[in-house]
Amino acid sequence: VPLQLFGADRGTALRSGQPPPVCFNKGLIRLYVSGLDMKLTFPFFIGRIIATFTCSGEKEVDLAVQNAKAAFKLWSKKSGLERCRILLEAAKIIRERTEDIATVETINNGKSVFEARLDVASCWQCLEYFAGLAGSLAGEHVQLPGGSFGYTRREPLGVCVGIGAWNYPFQIACWKSAPALACGNAMVFKPSPFTPVSALLLAEIYAEAGVPPGLFNVVQGGAATGQFLCQHPDVAKVSFTGSVPTGVKIMELSAKGIKPVTLELGGKSPLIIFSDCNLENAVRGAMMANFLTQGQVCCNGTRVFVQRAILDKFTEEVVEQTQKIKIGDPLLEDTRMGPLINRPHLERVLGFVKSAKQQGARVLCGGDPYVPQDPKLKDGYYMRPCVLTDCRDDMSCVREEIFGPVMSILPFDTEAEVLERANDNDTSFGLAAGVFTRDIQRAHRVAAELQAGSCFINNYNVSPVELPFGGYKKSGFGRENGRVTIEYYSQLKTVYVEMGDVETAF
Repeated sequence: VPLQLFGADRGTALRSGQPPPVCFNKGLIRLYVSGLDMKLTFPFFIGRIIATFTCSGEKEVDLAVQNAKAAFKLWSKKSGLERCRILLEAAKIIRERTEDIATVETINNGKSVFEARLDVASCWQCLEYFAGLAGSLAGEHVQLPGGSFGYTRREPLGVCVGIGAWNYPFQIACWKSAPALACGNAMVFKPSPFTPVSALLLAEIYAEAGVPPGLFNVVQGGAATGQFLCQHPDVAKVSFTGSVPTGVKIMELSAKGIKPVTLELGGKSPLIIFSDCNLENAVRGAMMANFLTQGQVCCNGTRVFVQRAILDKFTEEVVEQTQKIKIGDPLLEDTRMGPLINRPHLERVLGFVKSAKQQGARVLCGGDPYVPQDPKLKDGYYMRPCVLTDCRDDMSCVREEIFGPVMSILPFDTEAEVLERANDNDTSFGLAAGVFTRDIQRAHRVAAELQAGSCFINNYNVSPVELPFGGYKKSGFGRENGRVTIEYYSQLKTVYVEMGDVETAF
């Protein structure tokens, strides 16, 4: 059932509307639905269902792709400068509507509105960045013997598919669509079935900014809808953010059509704290590496290796700061931790804490369900952020991605030892890593040895749009953001020009 979003009570007054196309606030959005029996529901942060969507089926996916294909013919003919102007206008609208978008995002997935505003800022910055690159897309000229020459053309791929995760719904939609559109492509985007709302806001904004109708389409659904997208013959590329098992399936489906794929998958990232660090900054970094978005961040540094000389002091400070985190209504300004995404996920995270205790880890704080004092929040999916100690490398809490607010602290003695443990192939991940030390030579030496796509020195979870983001090993391949992303949303054509007579062997 399509939705309408009404008035000043943005995000809380969602109700059923009429068949598509849908009026979402004041803009028109194509929201394709079908008669499939399966329906998707998603919870408000107090545990209440605020909307029900029907999955897009094969017919609706095809309609979205065909509309995108038609829009691509118009968009790809525009100059880079023309595309730049429209993307800049979209960035301007996002910036002006930061508060509205952040509010919807908070309701969409439960993160604090404080954090949601930062996400929105990275979105308009991403659009501005790729708008700036749109006008500079070019090939090269190569002079050849006898006056002949060759040149290359950087051309768009066509209709690209973006499949998003539920932890950064609006941001992921922007990070995938901005480079795709800057290069002249169209995009069909499928948000997570748990967070289907905010991608519609982006579709509305693109339409208002002046993109051709159908250039950015949103379809709703789960695995079946994703399969239809990956297998569609008119889809040129798939970009996915999510779990490793789903990434494997998407790669298999896309391989049948020889489609290029970008995968940004899970992580179990190491954060290495040396004894010569600035301890206050290291504690802050560990907090940022574990508790953003209730710990539901793929690149979180959840394996916190602390050199033994400062282990007790570091642990004491981390526990003290963790216990101060304000949990509750994520729309309140002083809240820093909202609920987890849904009840099954909350139970899964709590199960990891229980398993950790059974395997010998010690809970220093948190790790249990939390019921806020506000009675309207009593059915929300809250838990206290958890710090574990006495951890070993072979424990499930250390080896597996928990995707919740659980920090595992592990002692180490030497640099060589911690590097070997940090790069342990048993974890199979290589998304991110971090190091805190005052020794700048050590910092660069360790960063060079860490098997991770994104490394942080004396900070963590800082992702400027100018820098590429992506992983090693089973954390995926391809990159989001940075100039290199242009290469993942375009293709090169080589043209040879003969200026003389043809030399033939016949």
